[in-house]
Amino acid sequence: MLHNFLHGASGTITPQSSRHSPEPDSDGMNTSNNTPPTTTITTVPTRPRKRIVVAITGATGALLGIKTLLALRALGNIETHLIMSKWAEATIKYETDYHPSNVRALADYTHNISDMAAPVSSGSFKTDGMIVVPCSMKTLAAIHAGFCDDLISRTADVMLKERRRLVLVVRETPLSEIHLRNMLEVTRAGAVIAPPVPAFYIKPGNVEDLIDQSVGRMLDLFGLDTEGFERWEGWKKE
Repeated sequence: MLHNFLHGASGTITPQSSRHSPEPDSDGMNTSNNTPPTTTITTVPTRPRKRIVVAITGATGALLGIKTLLALRALGNIETHLIMSKWAEATIKYETDYHPSNVRALADYTHNISDMAAPVSSGSFKTDGMIVVPCSMKTLAAIHAGFCDDLISRTADVMLKERRRLVLVVRETPLSEIHLRNMLEVTRAGAVIAPPVPAFYIKPGNVEDLIDQSVGRMLDLFGLDTEGFERWEGWKKE
């Protein structure tokens, strides 16, 4: 599956042209004093791709981050910027069959977590938002405090100050008062807390179904429809 996504469609949108010719008269002939009809070709500019930052921390649930990158790549019109923490790489190797290098290959651009000069660290670098998936309690606390000691917390800080979408897929249970206070404060600052709560109404056949549904709902928050999961449409009669 990884191979298919790495070598799939590029998602490039080609410009379209529209042609406008003189209107014919009632006899079906052009009346322009014997002047040959002219054709105007208008080129429609290519629509720029959306740009999403994906950050993966060391919290359990590394597959959520990987599936998010796969879903964004499948959409074909999203430019992804990936940041992984040191412990994210360790968790990926422990919890999944992926290697960190395989995960990096799923993104258009990757940035070292220590590179505070990366483009995503500046508000002048235009993006459509950021998702931290999964988001550790340490990263949540850093974002709440504005303690930008690495590229993940700095980029999240940029999202908040620039009023851009910031989604934090927090992973912890049970939650202490400190965790809850941090979530409340970042929500007041403009972030969205989106824990990966399983939707059992889809009657999942396996864990992957639950992950796909969670990822789809997370990307809904950016106005992106993966079309890869079942949505609630009311009670179904047997």
